[in-house]
Amino acid sequence: MRELRIRLLAAVFAVAGILSWAGARLWNSIGTLPSVPLAAPIVLALIAVVLVATALSIRARLKAQRERAPEAKGVDPLMAARAVVFGQASALVAALVSGMYGGTGVFLLESLDIPARREQAIYAGFSVLAGIAVIAAAIFLERVCKLPEDDDRNTGATSTA
Repeated sequence: MRELRIRLLAAVFAVAGILSWAGARLWNSIGTLPSVPLAAPIVLALIAVVLVATALSIRARLKAQRERAPEAKGVDPLMAARAVVFGQASALVAALVSGMYGGTGVFLLESLDIPARREQAIYAGFSVLAGIAVIAAAIFLERVCKLPEDDDRNTGATSTA
């Protein structure tokens, strides 16, 4: 399984932000602007909490397993792989959604004197922060589930039997 690439997430964020900003300008020229829902930052924050809780649970189980605790529950490799896939998918979606709300928020900065637009800009800003939290939690989960590197492959040493 491939690791998350920060450059890919940043590129998705930037492209979505630029397209969203341009779309908001176009939409505003028609006379309306789609709203940023209050639920957006809340849902993203909940996803971040789930990812962190999953990572902490897996990390604790792996630590107990390494220390050979008597009642240690092992980590099912398939469950860990599913958790990583969920984290990676969440990070990609969060980068896209954060870019979208970020672009809309940047557009809304032009009209902060209108109370409704100011409120939308605040929701957009919180959505971007919550999206960044999802990305950080996904990276943390991925690092927790990462298998230790094989020293023979990294050092170029050959094993003799």
